[in-house]
Amino acid sequence: MNFKRSTTTCLSAAIILGCALALPVSAEISAGEAARLGRDLTPLGGERAGNAEGTIPNWTGGITKPPAGYSTGEHHRDPFAGDKPLFVISADNVDNYRDQLSVGHQRMLESYPSFRMPVYPTRRSASVPKRIYDATRSVATTARLVDGGNGVADSVIGIPFAIPENGLEVIWNHLLRYRGESVACTNGLAAVTRNGRYTLVKQRIESELRYSLPGMTVEELGNTMILFKQKTLSPARLAGGIVLVHETINQVREPRNAWTYNPGQRRVRRAPNLAYDNPGTSSDGLRTADQLDMFNGAVDRYDWKLVGKREMYVPYNSYKLHSDKLSFSDILTPLHVNPDHLRYELHRVWVVEATLKSGASHIYKRRTFYVDEDSWQILVADIYDNRDQLWRVSEGHVINYYEKPLIWPTLEVHTDLQAGRYLAFGLDNEFPMCIWDAELKSRDFTPAALRREGR
Repeated sequence: MNFKRSTTTCLSAAIILGCALALPVSAEISAGEAARLGRDLTPLGGERAGNAEGTIPNWTGGITKPPAGYSTGEHHRDPFAGDKPLFVISADNVDNYRDQLSVGHQRMLESYPSFRMPVYPTRRSASVPKRIYDATRSVATTARLVDGGNGVADSVIGIPFAIPENGLEVIWNHLLRYRGESVACTNGLAAVTRNGRYTLVKQRIESELRYSLPGMTVEELGNTMILFKQKTLSPARLAGGIVLVHETINQVREPRNAWTYNPGQRRVRRAPNLAYDNPGTSSDGLRTADQLDMFNGAVDRYDWKLVGKREMYVPYNSYKLHSDKLSFSDILTPLHVNPDHLRYELHRVWVVEATLKSGASHIYKRRTFYVDEDSWQILVADIYDNRDQLWRVSEGHVINYYEKPLIWPTLEVHTDLQAGRYLAFGLDNEFPMCIWDAELKSRDFTPAALRREGR
């Protein structure tokens, strides 16, 4: 079945609440539409102009060079260290800001009197290398959804749907956004109890982001977009466990290939359940497999509706939270991360609502994603259980990593409102910085290599 692209446009210079499209597939856009990229739209499809009130500025290119004195390998210095909060949203004044807050943030403010949201001036810092801008312009006229929206065809390197017209296109932009090429990071994960206790899990993560590799072609890419490996370094009871994933694009046609190495058994095994709503690795049940990176994996179990675009207070430019002047204990406090180190800004976000399909199985019945217009990074997600009760709130506290550059969370926080607990993933304050040009080869991401590394 061939579905034509809707003529309805969801772009506007103001908040849009009435556009509700949920088309399953699409055709490529015209060259005339693509010509807007880099003109009235940013090269990745955001609105170049600020808002009428001046509270969201024009996009002028984002961060294109690091602050003076910065050297590669340092924790990233705060380019906006001189900014002061404009105001602080708390339980006492939340009613004044509900129109610019997600349901999850409203509930956190209402449930936790100690939680607050310091709001800073908006800095549109998002940027990527020029080759990503060029590729986005190129694929804008070829990229298309296929197989009922479960896959993307004729697209590589660039953002496939920079001018989106349905919810699936927005989510695919998040899944295929630029996150570097070959990256190696050491970070921490902590499942924090109601009273603030936790055991830090230290991990080494390596990834080859094949979709974005320079010179990659549609033919060479095939159906494998990412190679990913995660090794647990501590605590001792978990150390040595390794997860290997070959992330496919169309996971209905070809499910992701995953393996685990168990150090106790010294064996590599297939891990077919490392997907959907199966528990995330070392997460203590506080996130699902498809919740990592705010959302990952197959899109087939949900209907995706593009609600529109809104101006909202979202985590952004979280360099203070990223600082190596902080210890993990400074950040990890009972019920929520320490708000003294948080930064929220007013940004335009695409709002996408995912509703579980009839007959499909998932512990999350509904999820609302708030996606940054400048980077296609999911910044916030409200997550509902099968009773339609708000269950969890996810936040991606992003910074611009100067080496490439790119927008990516320095910390993901998944808050379970019903349990009074949260999961913090990506803690790096006490660890060396990511290596953005890691010497990784595709052969490093094979079951045989996994077996050798385990031994």
